[in-house]
Amino acid sequence: MLTDTEIKAAGFRALVEALGDVQAEKFVALMRREPFNYTQWHRILWPEKTVDEISEAAMKLRHQTH
Repeated sequence: MLTDTEIKAAGFRALVEALGDVQAEKFVALMRREPFNYTQWHRILWPEKTVDEISEAAMKLRHQTH
C-alpha cells in the first residue's frame, strides 16, 4: 500500500505526463480554489457508466498493479 505522499507524487506525475507542467499546476490550482464534489465529478466524468461498472474497473486495475 502506498503512503499518502507517494499517492500525491504519483498523481502529480500523471497530471504532468497528461497535461504538461503548466497545465498540471493550473489543474491543481483550480481544484483547490473551487468547492469540489467528488461524487458529482464522477457523474460528469463517466456519465455512461454505472457505479458498479466503475467499481469493477477500479478493482481490476488494482489487482493488475499489485
